[in-house]
Amino acid sequence: MSTLIPCPTVESLDAILPEEPLLMMGAGPVPIPAAVAKANTIVINHLGATMVKVIGQVKTMARYVFQTNSKWVLGVAGPGSAAMEMAISNLAWNGTRVLAIKNGFFSERMAEMGRRVGANVSMLDVPDGEVASLEQVADAMRRERPEIVTIVQGETSNTVWNHHLKDIAALAKAAGALVIVDAVCTLSTMPLEMDAWGIDAVITGGQKGLSSIPGVSLIAFSDAAWARVKGRTQSNAHWCLDASLAENFWHNAGYHYTAPVSGVLALHEALRLVCAETLEKRFARHLKCSVALQEGVTSMGLKLYAPPACRLNSVVGIEVPSGLNPGDICGHISRQHQVEISGSFGLPIVRIGQMGEQCREHNLFRTLHALGRTMVDLGVAIDLPAGVAALEKSLSNGSRIAARAAA
Repeated sequence: MSTLIPCPTVESLDAILPEEPLLMMGAGPVPIPAAVAKANTIVINHLGATMVKVIGQVKTMARYVFQTNSKWVLGVAGPGSAAMEMAISNLAWNGTRVLAIKNGFFSERMAEMGRRVGANVSMLDVPDGEVASLEQVADAMRRERPEIVTIVQGETSNTVWNHHLKDIAALAKAAGALVIVDAVCTLSTMPLEMDAWGIDAVITGGQKGLSSIPGVSLIAFSDAAWARVKGRTQSNAHWCLDASLAENFWHNAGYHYTAPVSGVLALHEALRLVCAETLEKRFARHLKCSVALQEGVTSMGLKLYAPPACRLNSVVGIEVPSGLNPGDICGHISRQHQVEISGSFGLPIVRIGQMGEQCREHNLFRTLHALGRTMVDLGVAIDLPAGVAALEKSLSNGSRIAARAAA
C-alpha cells in the first residue's frame, strides 16, 4: 500500500514576517505606492475587453518611458532577467556573433545567455570600477564584427554607470550591429532615449525604477530588431519567451499563456504614476536624492565604491570598513533598524538603492541614520551628525535650485 504524505503544519505569514515592515532600501525590490499595491490585489479575465484596454495603455505609457515610437513593446511574465533572456534568445541563435561589453555580474549574465543559445560570444572585459572606452569598443567591433552588441546601462553589481552608452550604440549601429541594453535599474531614474540613441532592444524589470512588483517586466524592440525576430529561420528554444508568440497576446488580443493579470495591473499603475510625474521631474528627483545620500555617506566618514566619473546614481555602493563584511552590516541594520540594504556579488561593499519610491527624503534620513548607528554599534568610527547635516544641506540646496529652475 502507498503511504500518504502527511499534511504539514506551517506558520502563517503573520508569524513569519517582522512586526514592523522593513524599509526596502537595497538594490531592489523597492517600496511600492498604494495605487500599485491596490492594483496587485485585483484579478480580471486575461483575455477580456478590460485587459485589452489595460494592455493598450501599458504599451502607450511604456513607449514614453522607453522614449520610442516602436510598436513592439511587450510585457514579460518574469523578472528583468527573463526580459533579458527574451531579448537574447529572440535576436541571437546558433552561430550569431555577439559582442558582450562586460564590466560586472549582470553584463556577464547577458554573455552567458548568448552562449546558451549557441551564439559565438566574444567579451570586451572591462576591469572592475571602469567603463569601456570608445576606442576599446571600436577595436572590438573591428575585430569581432558582431551582429549583436550587449551592454548594461547601470551595472548594479558594482554600481558603475556606463556613461558612454549613447556613443557606443552609435558605433555599433555604424557597423551594422543591433544593440541590446539592460536598463533594469536605470529606466525612469535617468535619461535613456531608445530611438534617438539607436538602441534596438531595451529591457527592464518592474521592481526597481518603476516601483512596481517583482515578476512582471517590459521589453521594447526596434523595427530593425523586430524584423530580425520575424525573419529568423531557427525556432526559439524558449516557448514562453518567444516574442512571435508573445505578440499574439500583447498585440493581437489573443492567447499565449495565462498572463499575470494582477502584476500587469500593478505595472499599469506604476507607469501611470511615472507619466503623472513626468520623466524630467523624475530624473531630477532621483539625481537630487542620490547626490544627497552620497554626500551624507561621505561626510559621515565612509567611502563610496565607484569612481565619480562612472558612479551610478540609482544604486550607491559603499566600501565595507576593514574588519567587517557586508553580511555584518546588512544583518545588523535589518534587525536593529528595520532597514534592508544589499550586499553584492563577492565585492566588499554594501549597496543602497535610489530607485523610484526609495528616492523620498524621509527614506533618506531614516536610512542614513540607520547606517550610521549600525556602524557605531559595529565599532566603526564615523561622524553621524556630520552625515545627517550634509544630507540636509544637499537636499535643501537641491530644492532651492529646483525652485529657481521652475520660476
